[in-house]
Amino acid sequence: MKGRKPKLNVIEGVAAGLCPPPPGGLDKHGAAEWKRVAPILDGRGHLTDDTLATLEGYCRAVGLSRIYNEMMAAEGHVIATEKGPVTHPAFKMLMGVMREARLLAAELGLTPHRRGSGSAEGKPSDDKWSGDLLA
Repeated sequence: MKGRKPKLNVIEGVAAGLCPPPPGGLDKHGAAEWKRVAPILDGRGHLTDDTLATLEGYCRAVGLSRIYNEMMAAEGHVIATEKGPVTHPAFKMLMGVMREARLLAAELGLTPHRRGSGSAEGKPSDDKWSGDLLA
């Protein structure tokens, strides 16, 4: 196109390809997970106002799981107490946030099972008779 390019107008409320920034309360691990996952959800059309709280909870759980892992890596999985060696308290907390992260990931469609696993591209197969019929 020759000549001067037309000036584009920004339409309020529409920001194709732009994801909201991570909420301020997320730690660095949670914010990194938000930046990784939000564009994926946006690309699928699943990043809407009603999924933002679920996404925040998922990112918070992922962030906490990484913090607990770092804590146990530094201090060990077993700690010494007056009563003898015990499992690190962060282990129980880690199991809880990992469970929560898994459940929220499924809600958001971030697990292979929720996305469908019928073909190599991760899209469900149209063939109703392929795969295990008893699954």
